[in-house]
Parts: sequence; C-alpha cells; structure tokens
Amino acid sequence: MRTPLLDYIKEIEDVRRLSEADLPQLANELRTATISAVSKTGGHLGAGLGVIELTVALHYVFSTPEDRLIWDVGHQAYPHKILTGRRDRIESLRQKGGLSGFTKRSESAFDPFGAGHSSTSISAGLGMAVASEMQGIPRNVIAVIGDGAMSAGMAYEAMNNAGTSHNRLIVILNDNDMSISQPVGAMSSYLSRLITSQPYHSIRDLMREVASHFPAELERTARRAKDAARDLMGANSVFSQLGFTHIGPIDGHDMAHLLPVLKNLRDSRSHGPVLVHVVTEKGHGHPFAGPSAEKYHAVPKFDIITGTQQKSGGNLPSYTSVFANSLIAAAEIDPKIVAITAAMPSGTGLDKVKARFPSRVFDVGIAEQHAVTFAAGLACEGMKPFCALYSTFLQRGYDQLVHDVAVQNLPVRFAIDRAGLVGADGATHAGVYDLAYLSCLPNMVIMCPSDEAELVHMVATAAAYDDGPSALRYPRGEGVGCAIPDAGEVLEIGKGRILREGRDVAILSLGTRLGAASEAADRLEGDGISVTVADARFAKPLDMTLIDQLATNHKALLIVEESSPGGFAAHVMTYLGNAGHLDGGLKARALCLPDVFIDHDSQQGQLAFAGVDCDGIYAAARKVMPKLSAKTASPKSEKTSAGKS
Repeated sequence: MRTPLLDYIKEIEDVRRLSEADLPQLANELRTATISAVSKTGGHLGAGLGVIELTVALHYVFSTPEDRLIWDVGHQAYPHKILTGRRDRIESLRQKGGLSGFTKRSESAFDPFGAGHSSTSISAGLGMAVASEMQGIPRNVIAVIGDGAMSAGMAYEAMNNAGTSHNRLIVILNDNDMSISQPVGAMSSYLSRLITSQPYHSIRDLMREVASHFPAELERTARRAKDAARDLMGANSVFSQLGFTHIGPIDGHDMAHLLPVLKNLRDSRSHGPVLVHVVTEKGHGHPFAGPSAEKYHAVPKFDIITGTQQKSGGNLPSYTSVFANSLIAAAEIDPKIVAITAAMPSGTGLDKVKARFPSRVFDVGIAEQHAVTFAAGLACEGMKPFCALYSTFLQRGYDQLVHDVAVQNLPVRFAIDRAGLVGADGATHAGVYDLAYLSCLPNMVIMCPSDEAELVHMVATAAAYDDGPSALRYPRGEGVGCAIPDAGEVLEIGKGRILREGRDVAILSLGTRLGAASEAADRLEGDGISVTVADARFAKPLDMTLIDQLATNHKALLIVEESSPGGFAAHVMTYLGNAGHLDGGLKARALCLPDVFIDHDSQQGQLAFAGVDCDGIYAAARKVMPKLSAKTASPKSEKTSAGKS
C-alpha cells in the first residue's frame, strides 16, 4: 500500500502542517507501516496498532519533544518511533545495532523516559512536571499508560502523590480491554469536550469560590450542583478520589473525539492532574482473521500477505512448556500445590496449569510485589505456592522476597522464567541479576537446570522441598532435545554431578551453559588438554565437596554461568579463597557476563559477546593452560552420565 502522507513526514512539524481532515489517512498509513515493519522484525504488534490514532493526535496537538510524551509500556511506541524521525531505521527494530523494542532515552529526544517494564510513567511524569515548574519552564507532560499497566500498585502510588501536588500532569489511560469500559459514544464525547473546555474550568472554580461563602443551607445546595456536574466526568471514580480530574471515556480511534479534548487540555490554564480515559482496541486494524487471545501482543516475523508466522528452526519443547507440564504432574499428586503469576499466564505456562486446575492458579495482574507476599501468605497456611515470574520482573518484588519470604523462611517456590539473556528484548528484559540477588539470601535454595530433563527433576525437587524458600531458574526458548523423563526425581539438595573426568582443566558449569562447556571440552581434548566437566545443579547451597575435588585434582578451574557478576562464580571464588585453594597455584577463572548492560541482539550473539559460548569457554581454557603436544596429552576420559561428586 502506498503511504504518500507518511512519506511526506520528515520531521514532526510536518505532521502539524497537515489539516485535521488528513489525519485519519495519516493514521491508516502509519498502521500499514507498523504492520510492515513488524512483519520483518517480529515484536510487540497489538499494543502499537491500538494507539495509532492516539499517537497521531498527541504529536499533532502537543509540541513534542519539548512537551514530554511518555509511553508506558514502551512496546506501544513503534508508531511513535516511525513518526519521530526513525522510519528509515524501523526495520532494524530489535536487531543488533538497531532500534530498541522499547522507548530509550539515548535513542531519541522524543523518548524522554525509557520504559521496558510497566507502570512507571506517572511517577516519571510527575517528576518531570515538578522539575519543569521549579525551573520555570512551561510545558505539558503527558503519560500514556495502558496494556494492563494500570493494574500495578506503583501507578496508584504515583497518582496518590500527583493528586495532592497541584502540578500540571496529563495521564492518558489507554484502556484496551473493552470489558472494563463504560459505553463509548457521542454523548460521552460531547461531555468530554465540554468539561475540558476553558469555560467549564472557570465555572467550576467560580462555584468552588462562591460556595465557600454561602450560608450552610445554600452551600449544601451549591455543592450538590457542583457534585452533579462532576458526576458527568466520573467524579466518583478512584481517579477522581485520588485528586485527578477524570475525563472520558472517549473513543481512541476517532479523531473527532480525540482532538478537541487534547486541544482543550493543551490550552487550559488550570492546575492539577488530569486523567483522560481513552478506549482503544488492542490489535486494531490487524489485517488477518483468526482468534488471538492476546490481540497479537507479541508476534514472530510473518508474511504480510498471508499472515503466516515464521516458525522457529526446531520442534523442541520450550523450557516454559516443560515447566508447565511438570507442575501439572506435581499438582496431580499434591493438592496443596498452587501457582501465582503477575499478568503473564501464557508467558509462564500457567495458562496450561489453569486449564487443568482452574481454582489453583492465580493471576494477580502486573503486581509482582503483591504476588510474592500473596504467595508467602499461602505458604503460611500450609499450601505449596509456585510463584512463576520472569527473572526481570521478579526484580520488582525483591523487597517482598527478602522481608516477607526469606526472613520468615517460608517455603515459597520461585519459578524464574527467561533467566539469562533474552535476545531481541534487550537489557530491560535480560534475566541476568537473579543469581546475584538471590544467592546472598540466607536459607535460599537455588536450582539451575542444564537441560529440560533436569528441569523436570527440579520441579519435583521444589515441590518436595518444604524447609524454606527455593528457586529454579531456566532460560527463554527451546530445550536441547534430550529425553524427558515421565516423572521427576527428587534431587539431593546442594549436590552437583561430574559428567566427564580429566586431570588438566575442570569446567564447573551452572545451568544451560553446560552444553557449551561440553563442546569446548571436546575441542580442548583435541588439543591434548584433559578436561573434567561438572554440572553444579545448585547455585546455593554450594557443593563444597565437589568444588574441593575439582580444585585439588586440576591445574585450572573455570566457573561458567549466564549471569551478572556477583552471582554463582563470585560465591565459588570466595569459597576457593577462604578454603586456601588459591594459595597453591590453582588457576581459577570466573566466566560470567560482563559488567555492562547488553543491548538487543540474537541470544547467540549476546552469549558470544559475553564470552560464555563454546568459543569463549575454549579461549579462556587455552589462556590458563600451556600448549600441550599430542605426545604429552592425557588420554581422553570416558564420559559418564551418572551423578558423581
């Protein structure tokens, strides 16, 4: 489809030079360009399609980037990126060296606040509004919060603060769930235009002033009249009770509804926060028929003509699905097992568990803090809660994890999905800090499966372990293709295993780096270097017997993990030092992720950059070992599959 109006847009002022009559066509062309871009890159599609008209209207009415426009969550912002000078790079979205899949301050002046996680916009916007007022800079600050982000407690904490601040802040609630919305129509649109107009604000202020001087009876009458007027704009809503002027709902796909309201808000001289309730349809205008439970929330690359989605290279089960099936198997046996997620039932596999046990799975919304303490409460009463969260989202519930779970030694099981690098979602979603922030907590048991079979065993182990909190962390994507056992085996807590034995170099791997470690060992054996490969299985408690054995019987020890500094390797190195193993010439090296935020790329590209792929492990081993000739090389040892420590 041709996009003549969008082709004309070279800078944001070009949008404002258009007539209002042209804006629906521009929106249609922007929708086409968004679909075309995501078909080539994959990514979050539905949320962006739902805010096409709103995006055009906001940039048309407000003087961005001087007026601050914050998108929450940032995956709504693909159309915004196209309009703000990044159309020529939009097909680099989520690719190495390309545009971020979220808003990013370093990418554009039009992205005043980075947002990968949700529900931060009102807090950030209030900060910007207060800073602008303190510096005497007149500007509008607009926070667009949607796609479930209003279910998080942080949004209400911010509104509670903003409602008493009297600073100018515009919050647009992008309500893309029609089931929670009031009817939208001409009367609602008319009232919204009326109550955002300058005359209305003047009348309201006059009524407030006059009513305060009335005798008691007349004052009550005046207040009833004022209350009746305020009822027209949702005065009894939670937003109004928090101190916001509540406008709407209005149709977020109709320029005739959006533009007058936004203009009135722009031109108003009133103070105090305003919330505009805009109703949109997630995935609006998607060209392909067929059901989509999440309204095309996130999609792989697809054929723009047929809509056929590009399938992954293999047909191996994902770690997420293996976890879900294992939890179902455990719940079949134990009626005390329950599961909690924070607005990610399909992402964590709990949708499958809920289909089997509808009364034993709880989706608490985007509220990780609540999810963790809710799980703690369940554990207090003898239930066996599995709190399934992405690693990057568990960060938001860390205080509750420490205070409400760990300090009380409650047996909450944390199923940590997307642990490790996550590819195209980049730094905001990388699950690389959980080992560091969990390993420092007393009583915590941390399990890291090296493949999908190990994950089955670790789910069974977590279900059986009731002496305190535990966590099992597993990566995004497919497993390695190993045979999956019919039933999980309960593992001995804190015990690793040796898979192959040598005498020159030992590689102690944690989690799914084991495959790369084994490949590196094969290459090293070809160079005449005898290698032991061990699977730690547990990041905590440490298998000190295994570590002693590896340190005593080898010239060098490599500790490999897909985690930030300060995690498993740091604890092993501390133990090696305190136990005296580093006093006698042992060459110990920690291979973890570098101390930087790793930008979006393929997962394999990120692992290579970090030096924890096969090549990186091999290179690290060669650095610590002198070159051995074939004549002096140790014979290759037999690989063993039995656990040995």
